[in-house]
Amino acid sequence: MKLINRDYLKKLIETMDVPDIKVITGIRRSGKSKLLDLFEEHLAKDKTNNVVRVLLTKKEFESLLDKDNLYKYVEEHYKAKKNNFLLIDEIQLCKGFETVINSIHDEEKFSIYLTGSNAFLLSSDLATLFGGRVFEVNVLPFSFKEYNTYFNTNVDAFDDYFVKGGMSGSYLYKNKEDALKYVEGVLKSTIIKDIIQKYKIESEELIKMVARYLMDTVGNKTSFRNIANSLSNNFVKTNDKTVASYVDYLCKSYLFYPVSRFDIRGGGYLQTEKKYYLSDLSFRFAELGSKKVDRGFLFENLVAIELIRRGYEVYVGVLYNKEIDFVAIKNNKRIYIQVADDISKQETFDREVSPLLSIRDSYPKMLIARTKQAEEDYKGIAVIDIAEWLLS
Repeated sequence: MKLINRDYLKKLIETMDVPDIKVITGIRRSGKSKLLDLFEEHLAKDKTNNVVRVLLTKKEFESLLDKDNLYKYVEEHYKAKKNNFLLIDEIQLCKGFETVINSIHDEEKFSIYLTGSNAFLLSSDLATLFGGRVFEVNVLPFSFKEYNTYFNTNVDAFDDYFVKGGMSGSYLYKNKEDALKYVEGVLKSTIIKDIIQKYKIESEELIKMVARYLMDTVGNKTSFRNIANSLSNNFVKTNDKTVASYVDYLCKSYLFYPVSRFDIRGGGYLQTEKKYYLSDLSFRFAELGSKKVDRGFLFENLVAIELIRRGYEVYVGVLYNKEIDFVAIKNNKRIYIQVADDISKQETFDREVSPLLSIRDSYPKMLIARTKQAEEDYKGIAVIDIAEWLLS
């Protein structure tokens, strides 16, 4: 498969001297192992580096599934007077791996980089596994910019990306149906291996129904009670506590990202009625098809994930009785963002800019939509085409 340089590589390079254990997380098939391949290539360019790469899914490393053998192998490949790097794929395959990794880390001989199954390397579990000595690099599917790099295209490829999404493994399939089957397979593996098997869930169909509900309602405020009621109305017996647990599991598998509400006037965080955004829209198209698509809400999903990818804290803004799609915060600075599809009608445009005009502080404000026009300014609001913004 074709490899491209991703921004995550820069992150790995920037943290080479950070003593923490670097753990690469993210949805299945998002390119975590490929990222380690690129990082290994980068390290190999410097002759003062010694790279120990262990791929536990390969036959040649089968003996290293034993933790004592793994420790011995790493020790034997250490080279004094070199910068030593340890890169291990699918670390969870080695039973008791945490004791080995913690021991190697304590010896301060290697800079350690790990990938593994989400069922074993959940963000919430990392501190427990490695005593809080962790730097997490969360890898998302391809952005529109990365899609363009991969296919050598430009802004005109937006409509293709919108449907194909960023699961790069699907790009190898020439037939659209085969590509969707690949994505569907990734989704099934995520639910079965990262959720059902880990949490010993009895009803596979119920958690799939919760996932479908969230896919169908991206961009909408969600309550666990409403989900439970909706399922109950379709003769599926459940309750809000079960739904809450299942939604939590779906987020821990990196399939969905929760976004809380933020009180713009008071500056407080509101925990009720979060929104949930899908890590990649291709999962929605694979599972639900392309009928009854509200492009405005799906554009909102694209923007939410891109903001997360760019390192922002992302919230839904609340100002009196109005809602701002996103309050993006980084380095104590905010950006207010509204997202829409077609704003060519004056009524639609006025509705979208109204919440932004109600905000009285001086932080930047944006309306991102499918304008297919150059950026414009309207009363201090930057009106930007979504394809251009994704490439900016």
